Amino acid sequence: MITTLIALPVIGALAILVFRSSASATRWLSLAFALAEAALAALLVLGFDPGSSGVQFAEAVAWVPALGIQYAVGVDGISLWMIALTAFLAPIAIGASWPLMEEHARDFGALLLLLTSGLIGAFAATDMVLFFVFWEVMLIPMYLLIGMRGGDRRIGAAIKFFIYTAVGSLLMLAGIIALHVHASSKGINSFAIADLVRAAQGGVPFWIFLVFVLAFAIKVPLFPLHTWLPDAYTQAPLPTLVLGTMLVKVGAYGFIRFIYPLFPNELALNANWLTILAVIGIIYGALCAIAQRDLVRLLAYSSISHLGFVLLGILALNSQGVMGGLIQMVNHSISAGALFIVAAMIARRVGSTDIVNLGGLAARYPLIAAFFLLSMFSSAGVPGLNGFVGEFLTMLGAFQPRQRLVVVAAGGVVLGAIYLVWMFQRLMHGRQKTQTVIDGRDLTMREALVLIPLAVAMVWIGVRPNTLLGRMESSVAVTVEQARTAAAPILAASSNPTGRP
Repeated sequence: MITTLIALPVIGALAILVFRSSASATRWLSLAFALAEAALAALLVLGFDPGSSGVQFAEAVAWVPALGIQYAVGVDGISLWMIALTAFLAPIAIGASWPLMEEHARDFGALLLLLTSGLIGAFAATDMVLFFVFWEVMLIPMYLLIGMRGGDRRIGAAIKFFIYTAVGSLLMLAGIIALHVHASSKGINSFAIADLVRAAQGGVPFWIFLVFVLAFAIKVPLFPLHTWLPDAYTQAPLPTLVLGTMLVKVGAYGFIRFIYPLFPNELALNANWLTILAVIGIIYGALCAIAQRDLVRLLAYSSISHLGFVLLGILALNSQGVMGGLIQMVNHSISAGALFIVAAMIARRVGSTDIVNLGGLAARYPLIAAFFLLSMFSSAGVPGLNGFVGEFLTMLGAFQPRQRLVVVAAGGVVLGAIYLVWMFQRLMHGRQKTQTVIDGRDLTMREALVLIPLAVAMVWIGVRPNTLLGRMESSVAVTVEQARTAAAPILAASSNPTGRP
């Protein structure tokens, strides 16, 4: 099933590229493959055993036996919702890109499907070389989407995106090779994550931990390695960011999947300064968002702030924090995806996303304003919606080990409410400042079908969070417990720095 999930979008992309159909046929073919992918992911979720902490639906085939490289994939409670979310967002991204596909249907259809395949492969890989391959594969479609179909400054943004991601990739490749050499010295010729974890028991050189942290921190992105994200998001075709937001989740996922089991001692020793950087990112991103006059750039800095909460939970080194980080990863893609879709709708109707020069849009587009309001409340963490669950769990998990930092991070929630409400007020209310109306229609049926699944997810996760938490709890508990057991002396010393009984 996992292989089918990875291969199906590739087959769809090849079909689009080989059969040069009309724009209309290409759009429908892209959507059909994306919907089939979402249906298959739903079967994966339904067939998943929430009581098991191990890898399910596992597949392993020797790829390069001499080097111990395998095609090995599977899913557990940590990767399940990342895979399901990617498949869920794929048809929404294609539906949101529908107007852009009138002229460039093959580009958008094929690249979005390839991006889906790369993301699912990265989340499902249980061999580190295979993970690296999918890590590279998922970057290429996004780079091409920005560079070929982005905004006026797309070339600079695409190059910046490429440089940052290439540096992160090279660092991670060096770390993977070093881990294999370390494992070989113990008689283990394998790149399987489980084998490398076994070989790493007893400790590995600190620099290997550092290169992995840097690679994942660039991808998240963690302050001060964040500067590629505002440019990339601002210049990318807006509807593609629905799926593009999943790229940064691979970085956060890497902390749980690789850093926790491979480097528990190093993580315990360095979690404090990493958490400080995450909290700085929360506040910095929120303050930068307040200062923006462009809607898309505001949402980009908002993403930096929200992703800081993801790392705040993950670095808490307990189950509550990690589950909060995972559910916040899901929430961010849903909420931010909806906001980017609405931003694209506004840009298409009035030709601008300049907040200062817009106003009174709610009177002209009341249904769009209603979805915008719901998405804004979701992003702001209003109780009853998905954003509240994620932020609450991350801060709850992080509070006991780092109370002062959590208090500071809570300021990011306040600042988030400020810039989101102020943004909505300036855009949707007040005097109409622009007379340019490219499209006077309110929400169309196609646009409603794109936004409604996201709106339902916001409410459902907010009301029934255990739908997600129940399936991830067992895997998260085992991963955290193993890391904490390995790093027990360090954690005990950090909780009692005076040495008193």
